[in-house]
This record gives sequence, C-alpha cells and structure tokens, in this order.
Amino acid sequence: MFLTLEGIDGCGKTTQARLLSERLRRSGTACGDVVWTKEPGGWTGGDKIRELVLRDGLEHPLSELFLFLADRCEHVLQVIAPALKEGKTVICERYTDSTLAYQSWGRGLPMERIEDLFRWCGFPSPDLTIWIDLPAPAAYHRMAGRGRMDRLEEEGTVFLEKVRSGFAFLAERDRARIVRIDGDKDIPGISAEIIDTVLAFLSRRGKERDC
Repeated sequence: MFLTLEGIDGCGKTTQARLLSERLRRSGTACGDVVWTKEPGGWTGGDKIRELVLRDGLEHPLSELFLFLADRCEHVLQVIAPALKEGKTVICERYTDSTLAYQSWGRGLPMERIEDLFRWCGFPSPDLTIWIDLPAPAAYHRMAGRGRMDRLEEEGTVFLEKVRSGFAFLAERDRARIVRIDGDKDIPGISAEIIDTVLAFLSRRGKERDC
C-alpha cells in the first residue's frame, strides 16, 4: 500500500506518520513491513534539495516547483518504487497533493500544467491519502512555538489558508482517495481516527487478515 499524509505546515503530519508506522509495524505481519519517508529530502542526497527549497531565497515560483519535482523523481526512483515493488507499505509525508496545494493555490501556478508534469514524470498514485486539516491560525501558532521557521512556514496565515483551500478542493475532487481528518483535536484522538481509516481501507481491499 502507498499511503500519503498531507496538510499545511504545522498540522502534525510527522507525529501522526510516526504513530501510524509504529502501529503497523507492531502488527508483525505483512502490513508491518513499513517504509516511512517524507518530501522533500527523503532519499540519499535529498537534504541538499530540501535545504535549497526551505532555506535559500528562491524568488521564481517555477524554481520552487521544479526543485520539488526533481526531489520527487529521485525519491520515487530510490525509495518509493523499490519499496512498493517489494510489497512493502510506504507512508510518505507530503507528495503530489502538497505540490498542487502549495504551488497552484499558494503560488498561483496552473494546476493542469503541474498535473501534466506528474504524468510525464510517471509518479505512482497513492492508494490512500490522509489529509490532516487544521485552520491556518492554529497551525501558525504551533509553528511559532517551535522556534525558527523555514521559508515556507514564514509565509504566514494568509498563504497557509490559500494552501488549505487547495487541499479542500482536492479532497472534494478525489473523495475516493483522500480522507479528511480533523487536526484540531488531541494527538491520540487524531491517531486513533487515522488508524481506523487505514484499517478500514485495508479491510475493503480484503487485507484485514494481514493487520
């Protein structure tokens, strides 16, 4: 299974990805063979692109887009595709939906062109996407409490709300794949809802015996 976790900065993706991967690994079965990864930078050498995207002063929105695409090409080739071929479960923080939400709704680039690039690059589609939905002010408050912000986090609540609107559009358009989870709850409550969603999805695919 290829599972992605999406949402604006500060919504809690990393915490929930860790809890989900631990839950599936504890199953001790086929579903426990889990690869937990992230974008950008989830491959050997990916930290260099991550640094360019999140720290340096990029000004052209296409530069940002193409760096994310370059990162994903290597990430898919080196990590995601091999793991899926071996029958592993891949949990990825951020993927194509983030690119659409941030670069199209956030930066104003045409969604159709971006999706054409996805197809041209041959990116595999997630089986299930968990969208952790959190209002922009709450997310920004969390990030401010962590200390130094990266370049995208510093864009502020107006930018984050645009991105959130992008995720809302995608969730409505792709309702069979994207499941919204209320991110304005406590961590255990969010985790329980995500795990229930994933197990229900596996059950529908006839794999409940594996988890």
